[in-house]
Amino acid sequence: MQKPLSLKARALRLLSTREHSRTELERKLAVFEEVEGELGKALDALQAKGFINEERVLESLIHRRAPKLGTNRIRQELESKGLAPEAILNAVETLRSTEVERARAVWEKKFGKSEASAAPAERAKQMRFLAARGFSGDVIRKVTHER
Repeated sequence: MQKPLSLKARALRLLSTREHSRTELERKLAVFEEVEGELGKALDALQAKGFINEERVLESLIHRRAPKLGTNRIRQELESKGLAPEAILNAVETLRSTEVERARAVWEKKFGKSEASAAPAERAKQMRFLAARGFSGDVIRKVTHER
């Protein structure tokens, strides 16, 4: 019979697939904790060795998600990972400067580079599409009305 994985081994397995914040690991591994405080010690050890790094989590998420999503949605995902509020605020400020270009690229990929339709129903569909991806109302109006 195989011995169950330790909390540290389970955490390393999760970290091998992508970057995870400490909060995420605590949430995912809490069900496996047999002795209270054991999970905290395991995560402290991994954090001390650099396996858990909040800055890498932030950079990884932004790198993966920014080309497809708006600033509002990315901020929401960062907050759900339990990252430091000031780090999230800095990231959001940086993302806002490129939001129009990112929204335009997402719009063009979905609807093509052709002229935006003058039909209100089509324009509304395009606006809902961008809103669902977390782009702000001002950015959506700029992208859908500039054509």
